[in-house]
Amino acid sequence: MIEPAKKTTVQKSAQNIRRIAIMAVFIALSAVGALIKIPSPLGTVALDSAPGFFSALAFGGLEGSIVIAIGHLLTSAVVGFPLGIPMHLVIAIEMAVFALIYRLVNKKIGLIPAVIITSLLNGVVAAFSVFPIGGMGAVLGLMPFLLLGSVLNVAVSALAYKALKGSRLI
Repeated sequence: MIEPAKKTTVQKSAQNIRRIAIMAVFIALSAVGALIKIPSPLGTVALDSAPGFFSALAFGGLEGSIVIAIGHLLTSAVVGFPLGIPMHLVIAIEMAVFALIYRLVNKKIGLIPAVIITSLLNGVVAAFSVFPIGGMGAVLGLMPFLLLGSVLNVAVSALAYKALKGSRLI
């Protein structure tokens, strides 16, 4: 018979393995999404963040943040890190924060406000990340494409979450 302390350790290990497996599946989905591009000046706008946004809602902020950050880095790697690796690391962290905000706003005031706020954060506010490199011209040139990609990614995540919420899958 397993002692109570060891049983708890075994249960926690199983939960951690399950959590890592779920993140791996959604990171793989992000990799697939990274190949589905939305034409833009940089080439890094893609359907890579929907799995991360979904993970934030369905499984937790930390899980979603990890998935979305790695998803962005995969998308950037596919096109050769056009802004440089340090800048893409900053953007990955920024996206991780947006995933946390998405989860928090959904919990506090609902899914529709979460979709709107996150789309604006990821589509408008995130465009200013390129300001140090290309100035206001780069920001305004990227913003429409980033906003379109953001709305698509967030909407896909919200629709999937709504469809699966309450099921045994999440």
